Amino acid sequence: MMRRLYDWVLHWADTPYGIWALFGLAFAESSFFPIPPDVLLIALAIGNPAKAFKFALVCSAGSVLGGWAGYYIGYEFMTGIGQKIVNMYGFGDKVDYIGALYKQYDAWAVTIAGFTPIPYKVFTIAAGMFKIDFLVFTLASTFSRSARFLLVAALIHRFGPGIKGFIDRYFNPLATAFVILLVLGFVLIKYSV
Repeated sequence: MMRRLYDWVLHWADTPYGIWALFGLAFAESSFFPIPPDVLLIALAIGNPAKAFKFALVCSAGSVLGGWAGYYIGYEFMTGIGQKIVNMYGFGDKVDYIGALYKQYDAWAVTIAGFTPIPYKVFTIAAGMFKIDFLVFTLASTFSRSARFLLVAALIHRFGPGIKGFIDRYFNPLATAFVILLVLGFVLIKYSV
């Protein structure tokens, strides 16, 4: 089933509605859909590298607005819709852990989830459930999602279609390493000043 969904997402790159599909996919993935928008973003950017940054910005906007939908689901409907989405992906046991992260690191938790392969939808729904500050949530989402998608666009714009295999193979470990280095940099600054 996942392969069929993946192929369905990719087919939009060959239609005149690709950019709208990218926005819709980014929106849906931030609150309930399983396929990340990177798949379609990469296909569209490879098809037209000159528009790679435009595609990344559309993807970022869809993702942030979809994050708002996830936040609203968690805020208003956690006992109904939100819980079903969390259970559907088997993340029920992680909700308490995410709650603890939010209490201690609200903006950091959103930023890390927004940039890394951690399922962003779980964090958007949990952000509403635990009622973290909406402005903090929006700023952290905007920063992290934009950084993620603009990085993909920059790689494709700079290196062309040949970079696709590299992104597919190494994006998750590279994103995780980037977040670790970012956090370590802030810790170093905090304790050295």
